[in-house]
Amino acid sequence: MKYLTIALPKGRLAELTLQMLERSGIRCESADLQSRKLIINDDENMIKFFMAKPSDVPTYVEYGAADLGVVGKDTLLEEKRELYEVLNLGFGKCRMCVAGPKELEGRLDEIVNKRVATKYPNIARDYFEIVKKESIEVIKLNGSVELAPLVGLSEIIVDVVESGRTLKENGLVVLEEIADISARLIVNKVSMKIKNDRIKMIIDNLKKEIKYD
Repeated sequence: MKYLTIALPKGRLAELTLQMLERSGIRCESADLQSRKLIINDDENMIKFFMAKPSDVPTYVEYGAADLGVVGKDTLLEEKRELYEVLNLGFGKCRMCVAGPKELEGRLDEIVNKRVATKYPNIARDYFEIVKKESIEVIKLNGSVELAPLVGLSEIIVDVVESGRTLKENGLVVLEEIADISARLIVNKVSMKIKNDRIKMIIDNLKKEIKYD
């Protein structure tokens, strides 16, 4: 039997995923998140785990370096990879939002040729140009996008919002919601065919552990 390879995003999502796998009956003691090893083998269950940068997880899965992966919906929307999104795991919840100064509430459509600062240029373009049929200028940032409207770099931002505390502390508010975000289980298309029984068993077991609000 060949190993089943699972790509996990570094950080909190990896911890929550391993906890859910444990509850579903897959022993994950060997997957030490503090280890510096890049690949962790579970020889008993014939599973390999490896940790990757969240934005890289869909790439590993699309190209078959990983059979399965766990990643946030925000990353899937941004990366647009060819793979199967099979399960909403129900944790890591937040929202993808348009945000800006409070004075823009109810007036967002009045701004022509908006400048939008974001870490998610594809999501921003898809929302404004495809959904809202508006032309925008996207300004890609890698750091705290909340700064952009405060210094005049952009009128608004597109970003992930969890509690909204950071927005509030910087005088910004949510203007529109784009999508609900949470952790998703993804599967390589070829692996779904050739390792279907094992993958389906994992999916079915995880479904029993999911708790939706």
